[in-house]
Amino acid sequence: MALERTRTRFAPSPTGYMHVGNLRTALYAFLTARRNGGDFLLRIEDTDQSRQVEGAVEIIYNTLKETKLFWDEGPDIGGPYGPYVQSERKDIYKKYAEMLVEKGAAYYCFCTKERLEEVNRIKQLSGQIPGYDNHCRNLSKEEIQANLDAGIPYVIRQKIPETGETYFDDLVYGRITVENSTLDDQILLKADGMPTYNFANVVDDHLMFINPVIRGAEYLSSAPKYNLLYQAFGWDIPDYVHCPPVMRDAQHKLSKRHGDASYEDLVEMGYLKEAILNYIALLGWSPKSEQEKFTLEELSQVFDPANISKSPAIFDMDKLKSLNGEYIRELSVAEFKEKAMPYIRQTVKGECDFDLLCTVLQKRCDVLNELPEQVDFIDELPAFDVSLYTNKKMKTNPENSKEMLGHILPVLEGIDNWTQEVIHEELFKLIGELGVKNGLVLYPLRVALSNKQFTPGGGVELAAIMGKEKTVERVKAALENL
Repeated sequence: MALERTRTRFAPSPTGYMHVGNLRTALYAFLTARRNGGDFLLRIEDTDQSRQVEGAVEIIYNTLKETKLFWDEGPDIGGPYGPYVQSERKDIYKKYAEMLVEKGAAYYCFCTKERLEEVNRIKQLSGQIPGYDNHCRNLSKEEIQANLDAGIPYVIRQKIPETGETYFDDLVYGRITVENSTLDDQILLKADGMPTYNFANVVDDHLMFINPVIRGAEYLSSAPKYNLLYQAFGWDIPDYVHCPPVMRDAQHKLSKRHGDASYEDLVEMGYLKEAILNYIALLGWSPKSEQEKFTLEELSQVFDPANISKSPAIFDMDKLKSLNGEYIRELSVAEFKEKAMPYIRQTVKGECDFDLLCTVLQKRCDVLNELPEQVDFIDELPAFDVSLYTNKKMKTNPENSKEMLGHILPVLEGIDNWTQEVIHEELFKLIGELGVKNGLVLYPLRVALSNKQFTPGGGVELAAIMGKEKTVERVKAALENL
């Protein structure tokens, strides 16, 4: 009997970092539940104890909390259908596996690891697809009981029909049909009594009333076996939503091993959590409008799994960067400063007008990890480079730059009220007196203060940020070197 409400789940394995595809699955499940006024569950699938990484569960909790994907039921808060950690449900899986044996939909397998390896070796040598040879499928009741009485280790395998077809319907991929003869008798319960993922997720999804089941497309090939299990138990089959893979390019999936960023990496690089989540939502899903920038609340109102594409989604760092820049420019200056200062402090150890610096940087920053390099000249000038003073657009060269700096120096030295407004007023007064273009005066000042061609602000802003003493000192140094 199904509950008359939407219930979705995110069921990660605690094997390390949170990769982008995992977070997208969590987001889609969360949005589906919220749009329909349903429940979003967190379930930890730790049946493969050998792959478990210490601290991984905390990473899962922290990531979901940081992105505000709050769950209604889960290991830490409980709920009516717990426990929500698979290793704590061991007795439940044993009960249901034995139930399938009684129904004739599963059987005890006593094959040793050595025998299975030999079977696969022979199959490979003969050009066959590796897989179980159903050796224990038709053991008599007497043989099975004798082995159990002797304490011989066993697994429980699913008894797949040897003929016919199995199909399943998926919201994204449509109806998919497979020949039962192509499916192997998969293990449901391992020798240590722990279930395999393929068995545990079916039992748990049924007992926790999960519908729809939202997961990655890598589970498409297993879905027919899941349906056979549902049918064997006499349970209702849930709706399926398989999400397309997230790819680095047309040929390669995103992979931490190949240097692709996880969620934690993106945050450390200076991408805002809201921008990451917004971008991930668009990886394989399209809204019914031209809008691309969404708050989580807006996504909760418009997200529809029916608009998920079956085509692989390409993770485009340039698009994420552009979107992140939009989010950064929407922050208040105080919010930006709070986020930016740890990055600025990587290269600026001394003091300056950080409020003005952040005001300037915010207009020109797309990702926070760009900031250290943008401001590295504030504490210590890069090596002098006379070629920087040549700029065709500004019509500057080393000779006229030296001349202009010679005019600028006494003006700067004469300013007592050192503010951006006063510096601007005095320098533009000088420009008017000289009768020259702005760039002929301001560009040499910017280079003198930074020894860089490109800086986050112009000469006036840099002077105000760095203070009178450092500004005058650097202009004098430039005059000596030119």
